This record gives sequence, C-alpha cells and structure tokens, in this order.
Amino acid sequence: MKVLLINGSPHKEGCTFTALTEIKNQLEKEGVDSEIFWIGNKPVRGCIACLKCGHNNGKCAFDDDPANEIIDKIIESDGVIVGSPVYYAGPNGALCAILDRVFYAASANFKFKPGASIVSCRRGGASASFDRLNKYFTISNMPVIASQYWNSVHGNTPEEVKQDLEGLQTMRTLASNMAWILKSIENAKLPKHEEEKQRTNFIS
Repeated sequence: MKVLLINGSPHKEGCTFTALTEIKNQLEKEGVDSEIFWIGNKPVRGCIACLKCGHNNGKCAFDDDPANEIIDKIIESDGVIVGSPVYYAGPNGALCAILDRVFYAASANFKFKPGASIVSCRRGGASASFDRLNKYFTISNMPVIASQYWNSVHGNTPEEVKQDLEGLQTMRTLASNMAWILKSIENAKLPKHEEEKQRTNFIS
C-alpha cells in the first residue's frame, strides 16, 4: 500500500513539508509506504475549460507543469493527502490551479481512493483552506479521512511547527486513520454505482 503526499507549498522543505513528514513517518510505522511529491515553485496553468482532457485519455492538454505527473501518481497510489500553506485564508493558488486540472481530467480514476488534506498557517485561515481542499475529494467518490481535530499545524517556520505538539499529533492520528482505512478497504468489496450519472443545469 502507498499514499501520495502532495506538498503544495512553493517552499520545498518548509512548514507544509514538516507536517507531511510527520505523516510519512507515522505511515511507515503503520506499514504503509508513502512519497512526498513537491509541486515546485515555477508558474503553472489554470484550467481553461478546453475539454480536451476528455479526448486525451484523462490527461490535461497542457503538459508543461506537474499536473499530468500527479495524475499518474494518484492512479498508482492507494490514497492521497494534499498539503498546502494558507494564503489569505485559502490554499496556495498554484496548487489549486493544478488540482482543478488534475481532478477535472482524471477524477473518474480516483474513485474510492481515500483522500485527506492538511494545511499549515501562521495564525488564521486554516479551516477555510482545509474545507476548500476537501471539495476535490467529496465530488470524486473519494472517502475523506478525518483526524482528532481539523488537519492543521501552526507556525511561521518549520522550527515553530515542531513546537505545535497538538498539530503534529493530529498529523500522526490522520496517518494512522489513513492506514486503517486502507487496510480495511483491501479486504472489502467496493460498492458499484450502476446508475448513469445525471447532470442537471437548472435551465428550462
């Protein structure tokens, strides 16, 4: 079993990385492999609603940033945890631009993969950012993994995050819960959605 940990910060080894590392270490103790994937800090594209992904084997038409690589990595993984810093009470804009394209192009391939999000902030905006990231999972038939508190750590530097004992414990509990769900799913019969998907645009 493997969990993909997406570091959505422009800083490779900053506060978000510190929280994800706490998760990675706990997953290892639970016998679950993981990989921290950094989205980088170069410019990325937002979705332009060209719809070409529908004719491109579930891949985004733009292939000059990490979006398609993330699609492949999620498909290869059993679960995914997305981490982001908090900017103006929201996730990193570059991360959301990538995730919009990843989930629009390929979310049909993510069905029943457990997902979770974690956020890192200096002081406020964590809950709003956390809620925003969870929207990707709840529209994609992905079970959302919870912890003992909303999944956030606080601190302006990695050293400060390491002093947030409750936040780090929340990360470890999240990792343990993810491992338990993955092991449970391994021995479960997944539901079948036999109805054709309906789309209603609210026009007469």
